[in-house]
Amino acid sequence: MKKFIFLTACIFLTSTAVLAQNSKIEILGTFGDWTAYTYADTDGKVCYMASTPEKSTGKYKIRDDVFLIVTHRLSDKTFDVVNTVAGYTYKQGSKPTIRIDKLNPITLISHADTAWAKDSATDTKLVNQMKKGGKAVLKGTSKRGTLTTDTFSLKGFSKAYAEINKACRRK
Repeated sequence: MKKFIFLTACIFLTSTAVLAQNSKIEILGTFGDWTAYTYADTDGKVCYMASTPEKSTGKYKIRDDVFLIVTHRLSDKTFDVVNTVAGYTYKQGSKPTIRIDKLNPITLISHADTAWAKDSATDTKLVNQMKKGGKAVLKGTSKRGTLTTDTFSLKGFSKAYAEINKACRRK
């Protein structure tokens, strides 16, 4: 069931009907709490890894699935792009944060139900922290003002990361 949810979410995340109709998502493997994937879109190969939280807290009644994702997109020459899917629309102007273990939290940029690091240097910093870390804690605020905290296990992160690097021929 978890793999089905990942596949559904990943197709949704790409948000193009062309992708859903013309590409096949391949599961590269599940490593601890992370699953690595690859697919080809009209621009080329994409490799990514995703996980769901092991714990979510907040006073919400309804919430969609939550994901933490790292993506390599060969056609854009972008690597280590960290993004989240909150399972709700973020409050406009809110600044979600992600903290790896007890390190300083990193502020993300939110739009609709997703959040990203501000630049590639921050993405690289986050990925390096996640490779060494045990937990990632994402905090955000929904458009209704609900505060949420999602805790992701980083067990298997490094192995899944190595797999997407291999699939996208990145050293």
